[in-house]
Amino acid sequence: MRFVPVKSAEMQAEAMDLSARDLLVRQRSQLVSAIRGHAAELGIIAAKGICNVVPLLQKIADSDLPQAGKTMLLQFGKCVEEMDAHIAAIDRRLAVRHKANSASQRLSGVPGVGPITALTLVTKIDPGQFNSGRHFAAWLGLTPRERSTGGRTRLSGISRAGNDRLRQLLVLGATAVISHTKPERKTANPWLLKLLERRPRKLAAVALANKMARIVWAMMTNETAYRRMQPA
Repeated sequence: MRFVPVKSAEMQAEAMDLSARDLLVRQRSQLVSAIRGHAAELGIIAAKGICNVVPLLQKIADSDLPQAGKTMLLQFGKCVEEMDAHIAAIDRRLAVRHKANSASQRLSGVPGVGPITALTLVTKIDPGQFNSGRHFAAWLGLTPRERSTGGRTRLSGISRAGNDRLRQLLVLGATAVISHTKPERKTANPWLLKLLERRPRKLAAVALANKMARIVWAMMTNETAYRRMQPA
């Protein structure tokens, strides 16, 4: 059994910006969904995505909606703007920290690992707490659950143990890598191409995230730069 690593007070303090950013992003998403939902009920339809909020709010402002509904939706819009400003301020601080942190710089060289994921790794993870990259991936919940009955071992969905946010970041990063992986591209990873031939994209994303977790653990442990994945 793998236990949650004990973080020092310094690591916890440095993680506050990351936690605050996660909270603000979640709250902003909830507000955006509320604006879209209420606007749709009143006959104004907009596509999903944060980039479509400003045009939607402009439509609402120019519409002949009942004043009570318009006021509420525009107030939500102001809250989204305020959250955008707070998130942007945090991102600027995180960018400075990322540039000043050699470990974070190295990790961001891994395809699918951006500055936020890299900083989350170096801030919240002590690689010395794990015996191997495999143990780290298992702690993150990126390995299948085992269910044994009648002498047979069956594998089900991933365990989803460990740090939820970090697991989500790695899976999202893996999904982004997969979306840009094309057979005709010379830079396409052979291992990933073969995986996509055998597995649905969602399962492939989890498998790639597992591989990414093992890679970043090795990089953090050995303080080495990223080397391109070789065929399995």
